[in-house]
Amino acid sequence: MAGRIDAKLKELGIVLPTPTAPIANYVPFVVTGHLVVISGQIPLHNGTLVATGKLGGAVSLERGQEAARTSFINLLVHLKAACGGDLDRVVRVVRLGGFVACTPDFADQPKVVNGASDLAVAVFGEAGRHARSAVGVPALPLDAAVEVEGMFEIA
Repeated sequence: MAGRIDAKLKELGIVLPTPTAPIANYVPFVVTGHLVVISGQIPLHNGTLVATGKLGGAVSLERGQEAARTSFINLLVHLKAACGGDLDRVVRVVRLGGFVACTPDFADQPKVVNGASDLAVAVFGEAGRHARSAVGVPALPLDAAVEVEGMFEIA
């Protein structure tokens, strides 16, 4: 039987993809005590990046927000695995870290990472409100426009 978070994802039209393997020497997540720390996720959808390049360049703010949202969906994939398949074990989204590949004059990183933050709140309600950073960087793996990492408290 699907839990309340799975029902919320269905209501939002979100189908979680199959987890992707790390592209370097790290694990996708670590569980320590009641915390799950998930490695940075890029905006892969069906094996293809939804946005490559730089914000402030060829990538629009809206496309960046979509990339952040997709990155958060990929966090959820690994979070579900860390929770033994039961996202109802999530007590709180503790922190998200957003990295935005951008031109030196681009200053809307927080607006881009809102794509992930807004979805966290849509999925988890008040428990989805979190601490966050949004940082501009010159480049990300595979020329991804955005990368999002996360920390979650679980029961």
